[in-house]
Amino acid sequence: MDVLSDVVSAARTGRPHSGRVTRSAPFAERFAPVPSAGFHIVLQGTCWLLPSQGEPIALGPGDVAFLPRGSAHGLADDPTTPVSEPPSTLTEVHEGGGEAAAGRPPTVIMLCGAYLLDGSGPHPLLNDLPEVIHLPTRVGRHRELRAAVELLGVELEGDASPGSDTVLLTLLDLLLLYILRAWFEEQRVSGHSATGWAAALHDPAVAAALRAIHANPGRPWTVAELGARARLSRAAFARRFTQLVGQPPLTYLTWWRMTTAARLLRTSDVPVNTIAQQVGYSSQYTFTHAFKRQYGLPPGGYRHHAGSRWHPGPADQADTRTGRVEV
Repeated sequence: MDVLSDVVSAARTGRPHSGRVTRSAPFAERFAPVPSAGFHIVLQGTCWLLPSQGEPIALGPGDVAFLPRGSAHGLADDPTTPVSEPPSTLTEVHEGGGEAAAGRPPTVIMLCGAYLLDGSGPHPLLNDLPEVIHLPTRVGRHRELRAAVELLGVELEGDASPGSDTVLLTLLDLLLLYILRAWFEEQRVSGHSATGWAAALHDPAVAAALRAIHANPGRPWTVAELGARARLSRAAFARRFTQLVGQPPLTYLTWWRMTTAARLLRTSDVPVNTIAQQVGYSSQYTFTHAFKRQYGLPPGGYRHHAGSRWHPGPADQADTRTGRVEV
């Protein structure tokens, strides 16, 4: 089981939004915080990303800016340009304003978009990420990410071709995984991953235990069994796992069971007692108690609430291709 793919699948709650965006100087706009992960990728030209905290970040051709928690931010041709009101949103890239830019050369052409994520119980791997991930283009680095960006740019460049919607969704899924993979690799190479999930995913012992948990969360794992998978003694494994993941092994196992159950409740009509058995509970009462402790609602109530919150609306059902925006 690929832990990173599993985490992303559990967090996703809807279709991603994306679009090819053109901006002409002077421009400056705000993006309101949203329960999603946003991205900006520069195809041509330059601009500045203005995080809610910290210094402006210069973006050049090929640069990727990823906001894991959809925090408020801005984009501008220059940090001193006055910011427009009201704020925009990355959960949908709107088409319009094509004629307004006539006669003005583009300052920057970007791919912009957002991934809808479940904010009720974010995975600690995602919480471990900074507010903004900046991946500057570098020759020979992250070739898979660069290839996905190029393909996505080509797909959004012209009119929709047969199969375009499926191609775009697949490329956006790849883009998210490649961004996260690149970030964790950057952390490892830079030596900043002594602790945390960047280190956990690259640690052979802890990664083996995580793969076992994610492959079969319903199994009645013990610390000794997981330690055997990691080829460490029970005590050594427990210390190492807790240090890197931030939770003891069985605490994380329980948390992941509830996260898996929540995904099944949101995305399927499987009976609650069946879900309880799938995640390792022979008693529906015990499962309900554990689930309510993590989510504040019993499974049935959570399913009803999730259905009202995440039922696909017009934006989710619309074509992923949202066109160009020229200002």
